[in-house]
Amino acid sequence: MKKTFALAAALCAAPLLANAQDIIRHKTPGSDFPIARAVEIPAGKTTVYVSGMVPSVADESADPKTAAAWGDTKTQTVSVLNSIEATLKDLDLTMGDVVKMQVFLVAPEGQAADFAGFMEGYTQFFGTEAQPNLPSRSAMIVDALVNPNWLVEIEVTAVRP
Repeated sequence: MKKTFALAAALCAAPLLANAQDIIRHKTPGSDFPIARAVEIPAGKTTVYVSGMVPSVADESADPKTAAAWGDTKTQTVSVLNSIEATLKDLDLTMGDVVKMQVFLVAPEGQAADFAGFMEGYTQFFGTEAQPNLPSRSAMIVDALVNPNWLVEIEVTAVRP
């Protein structure tokens, strides 16, 4: 009985695995930068649009009205991507199902945006051995987000395998 159930479960899961493989992620020729140049989604797939996510307070002991409470760009990026990962999990999806990402970075007054800090956080979630699927991605520098201490907002589109 257990073998029959295991075989039935495996046969039911097999189409899901095969379907996930028909999403084509085009690498940028000659580059190891961890984004896809383009992603092709076959007809009949369900797309899931995840609203922009913002960071959580990083230091509970700091005044939430100060930058110290929210952390640097890397800290905020990891916070935002953890929130996205939790939302995807609630929807029975993973970071590997993300096909498009839009990133909004704020440059603190008088400074450049910390793109390197963003990439340090981003590469913990994408392009790893455990999660090699890369989304297509745009990154924009904006003057501000709703909270003046937020440095990062990210929205993603995922495809249900």
